[in-house]
Amino acid sequence: MLNFATARRALAVSVTALLMIPAASGTVRARPEPKAPAGFVALDDIDPTIIQEMRYTTAHNFVGERIDGYRQPVCVLTRPAAQALHQAQRKLLRQGHSLKVYDCYRPQRAVDHFVAWAKDLDDQVMKAEFYPRVDKTRLFADGYIAEKSGHSRGSTVDLTIVKLPAEPTRPYRPGQPLVPCYAPQAERFPDNSVDMGTGYDCFDTLSHTLDPRVTPAQRANRLLLKSTLEGLGFTNLPEEWWHFTYKPELFPDTYFDFPVSRGALSGRSA
Repeated sequence: MLNFATARRALAVSVTALLMIPAASGTVRARPEPKAPAGFVALDDIDPTIIQEMRYTTAHNFVGERIDGYRQPVCVLTRPAAQALHQAQRKLLRQGHSLKVYDCYRPQRAVDHFVAWAKDLDDQVMKAEFYPRVDKTRLFADGYIAEKSGHSRGSTVDLTIVKLPAEPTRPYRPGQPLVPCYAPQAERFPDNSVDMGTGYDCFDTLSHTLDPRVTPAQRANRLLLKSTLEGLGFTNLPEEWWHFTYKPELFPDTYFDFPVSRGALSGRSA
């Protein structure tokens, strides 16, 4: 009887311990999403006239799918960069043009998505449009993909110029025939941008801002964008006619990972 009683007490203790486990570990809280620090703004709060075509919220990009971290099609930038774009827009509007942004702040998780895609050599769904003359094994070595991006610091923007009144741009349909991004403007994917010689995110040396092979009209369009922005504190990346960084950067050493959404901005709700 003593052994039976002892065993029963031991069993009761074990059952009680098991019942307590869910109480201790069952409450699993989701980690809150990071928020943007003060200093970041939505561009359309600074200048609602600037056209936005946020490519990474769509499947029309070199990966071929919506990119991680892009929750809403909103351009997020540091306030000084956004205010400088506002000044550039005022200049261009007087000339019958408008800025159009393709990408602004880019979370680190999006950069990680690019890196994972670049390492998957079997995934070449969008090659015919975005990198037809580049072997995918060369994307890192040639500088098209990197593990860090200046976009994640919040003061870099990818953009172009649109002649007003702006024509609508038809949506991309996944699976549609692809045309090389360096094809003549009438043949490549329609974009209401002025002719810059290539489409946006074209992985090709023809995208170099001062590439001598572009036509005089294409060169003039690139230089209009470049001179307008550089006169207001932006610096162009020579390998990409669309890529500009506002200097001095508000966060020169920080790579953020808050999602692209209005709700991630300080004092804003989703």
